[in-house]
Amino acid sequence: MNYTIGQAALGGIIAYINGGGTSGTSGLVATVADISSGAAWGCQDTPISTSSAIGTGNANTIAIMAGCATAGIAARLCGDLTEGGYSDWYLPSQFELDALYTNRVAIGGFAIDSTGYYWSSTEYNEDIAMAQARYFHDGNQYMSWKTENYHVRAVRSFDETCETRFDRHAYGDECGEDRFRRLRHLGYV
Repeated sequence: MNYTIGQAALGGIIAYINGGGTSGTSGLVATVADISSGAAWGCQDTPISTSSAIGTGNANTIAIMAGCATAGIAARLCGDLTEGGYSDWYLPSQFELDALYTNRVAIGGFAIDSTGYYWSSTEYNEDIAMAQARYFHDGNQYMSWKTENYHVRAVRSFDETCETRFDRHAYGDECGEDRFRRLRHLGYV
């Protein structure tokens, strides 16, 4: 199935399509609203190795949660979230957060006033106790102390291409598969 940026689907709002463009079968879903208007990144003096690339936010979130046991931090809020029938939410990486900023109007619900700082899951530098944030008021990137209280918007990845759906769905007509072959592959026939 093709999804469009801004469409309500898959537990939230389609926020990004892999490879660019406005519609596709894989990308990011954002929660409908911020899950916090004031959470710390966490563990000021604990270096946690993270990445900024699209597709790394989930691994970053896992690393942050493993390296910082503090309750209520941005990554833990996302990692523990169950919303819209899904429990695989995470704190977006720097470039995933950039995609949310780029598509902020279609996604909706962001704080765009002077309080509109949002955490990414990307640590700025392991030697400096700072992490990457994006100011949705003017679009600038900032490195901030991990103890600052910023907004948190969770995301989850989706991939509805025929290749990834083969093992999860018994019906595959939209992917050009016949039902009998699909059911046989899944062991039902």
